[in-house]
Amino acid sequence: MGDTFTNPQVTTHYEADIAIIKFDDKKANALGHQPIDELLKAFKSVEDAGAVILIGRPECFSAGFDLKIMQNSAEQAQSLLRKGVELFLHMYLFPRPVIAACTGHAIAAGAILLLSSDIRIGSSGNYKIGLPEVNIGMALPVFATELARERISKRHYTRVTSLGENYNPKEACDVGFLDEIVDPSIVLETSIEKANNLTSI
Repeated sequence: MGDTFTNPQVTTHYEADIAIIKFDDKKANALGHQPIDELLKAFKSVEDAGAVILIGRPECFSAGFDLKIMQNSAEQAQSLLRKGVELFLHMYLFPRPVIAACTGHAIAAGAILLLSSDIRIGSSGNYKIGLPEVNIGMALPVFATELARERISKRHYTRVTSLGENYNPKEACDVGFLDEIVDPSIVLETSIEKANNLTSI
C-alpha cells in the first residue's frame, strides 16, 4: 500500500485496502492552493487502493474555493480555478471508485467535489449543498455545468446551474448531489461498507 502522510489539513490512512482521505482545516475547508495541492498529492498516493473515501470535517465538507483568493485578482482567480479543475478531473477519472462522505455544507467548489465522486453518502443534518456562484455575481465554469449535466437530475438542472439554489440533504438526494443520507455517526462506516463492495471493480 502507499505511504501514509499527514499535514495540518489533509490526512490519509487505510482501512484494509480502503484509502480514507480526510480534509479538515479546522475552519470551512476552503479550497486554496495548499489544500488543493495536498488533496491531489493524497489521491496520487493511493492509486493502489481498492477504493477511496474523501471525507470532510464535522458539519462542513467544503465551503468551496477560497474567496479571498478568488476576489483578489482575475489572474489569481484563474490560477486557483485551473488548479481546482485539475483536482476535480483527477477525482472524476480516478482509476478506482471514489466515495464522498459528505459531513456537512458542500457549497460551490465543495459541491463540485461531490459531483466529481462516483458515490456520495451524506449525513443527515441542517446544512446546504449547491452551486450558488450566480448569486454572488460569478459565472459557473463550463466544466461545472457539464459535470452537473451528467450527475444532476434533469428536473433540477436549470435551478442548480442557472438559479443557484441550495438544498438540504434530503432534497440533495432527489436533485442528484447525494445518493443517500445516513445518521452522522455512521457516515464513514457506511462509506467504508460501500467502498468494500466496490473493490472488485
